[in-house]
Amino acid sequence: MADRREALNRDLLDQVAEGFTGERDVAVGTMFRSPGLRVGDKIFAFLGHHGQLIVKLPSDRADEYVEAGTAEKVVMGKRTMREWIAFPATKDRVATLELWRNAAHEAHQYVDSLRQTT
Repeated sequence: MADRREALNRDLLDQVAEGFTGERDVAVGTMFRSPGLRVGDKIFAFLGHHGQLIVKLPSDRADEYVEAGTAEKVVMGKRTMREWIAFPATKDRVATLELWRNAAHEAHQYVDSLRQTT
């Protein structure tokens, strides 16, 4: 069952990635051996080990999603990440895809803006 869910979520991530076709410097990459999307050498979205989409957003925006109940904070070890949040997949694949696409585009804009300032 988990393998089927992972395959379905990988398919969702592939569909999200299609939305970046032709975007400057966007490519498929990996984060913690999981598939993801990067701009330049910076990951902005990846598939978590539990099948959720994990994205990097400004901490205030991440907090908004968490407070709305749409996403969860990412915890690595004992540390809660300020800018990384996880969007779980739901049974409604269409709604999940729309949410993941929007979150990935926000994350891309944010991470790309960070690259421009360094």
